[in-house]
Amino acid sequence: MKVRVLYFARLRERFGLAEESVDLAGTTAADLVAQLQARGDVWEEELAAGRAFRVAVNLEIVALDAVLTDNAEVAIFPRVTGG
Repeated sequence: MKVRVLYFARLRERFGLAEESVDLAGTTAADLVAQLQARGDVWEEELAAGRAFRVAVNLEIVALDAVLTDNAEVAIFPRVTGG
């Protein structure tokens, strides 16, 4: 299955890219995050458990157990704080 992954804010800067197409081995957002973490280095650091980031699928914020479909658009971005 192929998904389009978009990175925003700090993640875009740290990963050095705004978007990419990923051949996903699993079916959930958690599988995608794990696959990206397996790249190691900054990927593992930024997407580690306990780091604050959100995932949206086709413009809707989802939990990591959300099932992805072929050609889904997945956005990964840091949580926004305000004051």
